[in-house]
Amino acid sequence: MFLSKLLHSGIYVYALVGESGTGKSFRAKLIAEKNGIDAIIDDGLLIKDDKILAGKTAKHEKTYMGAVRIALFDDKKHRDDVAKTLKKAKIKKLLIIGTSEKMVGKITSRLQIPAPSKIIKIEDIANREEIEKAIRSRQIEGKHVIPVPSIEVKKSYSKIFHDGVTELIEKGKLSLFKKEKSMSEKSIVTPEFSKKGRIEISEAALSQMAMHCVTEFSPEIRIKKLAIKTDSRGYRIVLTIDVPFGRQLTGEVHKMQQYVIEKIERYTGILIEEVSIIIDKITIQGK
Repeated sequence: MFLSKLLHSGIYVYALVGESGTGKSFRAKLIAEKNGIDAIIDDGLLIKDDKILAGKTAKHEKTYMGAVRIALFDDKKHRDDVAKTLKKAKIKKLLIIGTSEKMVGKITSRLQIPAPSKIIKIEDIANREEIEKAIRSRQIEGKHVIPVPSIEVKKSYSKIFHDGVTELIEKGKLSLFKKEKSMSEKSIVTPEFSKKGRIEISEAALSQMAMHCVTEFSPEIRIKKLAIKTDSRGYRIVLTIDVPFGRQLTGEVHKMQQYVIEKIERYTGILIEEVSIIIDKITIQGK
C-alpha cells in the first residue's frame, strides 16, 4: 500500500522535526543540500530553488491560531494549490518541516503525498547550545526564519521582513581540489502574532469543547475532572471519568479518545497531541 502510493506520487518525503523556535527553518537548506532534496514545505509555503512556488506563510498571520491553521493546510484552497504545484513541478524529494511527527503526518495526509520515509530530529543536527540560542532568539526577539532569499520575502511579505542572512553550504561532492560550495540566503521575519505574544485558544474554551465531545459520544459517561496541558507540539487533554457498568472499557475508551481528537482538530485546526483518560469509578445505572 505504502509502496504503491510512493510510486504513484513519485515523491520521496523527508521530515525535519523539532519544537518551535529550535532552528529547523534555519537548517532546512543544509539538510536539503546534503540529501539532494528538491523542495521544502515550511509553515504553509512550498519552496524550490530559492523561490516560493506556492502557498502562503503562516508567519504572515496576525494570530497564533491563524498561523497554526496555515501551517497545517487547514484551508482547502491553500492545500489544493500546493498539491497541484507539487505534482506539476515533478518534485522527487521533499522536506517537510514540523514541530512533531503528528503535524508532519497531518500535512502529508492533507496534501495526499506519502508519509515520511526518513525523519530527522533537530537534536540530530544541532547541539544543545545551538538549540538554546535559537529558542532565546525566538522568545526574546520574536525572530522567525523563512528559508528563501530576501528578495522573495520582501516581494510578498514586506511588512514582516526584518533582515537577510547569508551562509556558505558545502555540497559534500568532492572535486579534484576541494568540496563544492554554494551561497545560501535566508530571511529573518517578525510575525504579527510574535509581536503581540502567543495567542492561543483559551483553556476554558478547549475544556468546554472536550466536555461537549464526551457528552456527544456517550451521555452516560460522567466527567469528574479535566486538565489541559500545552507545549510547542500541541495540546494534551487529561480526562478523569466515571463509566457505567457493562461497557466494553478498552474499546470504548479508545473510540472516545479518537472522537475527541478528531472533533476538536476538525473544528479548531489546532493539534491535539494526546487525550489521556483515567477511569475513576465504574457506576451502576441509577446510582
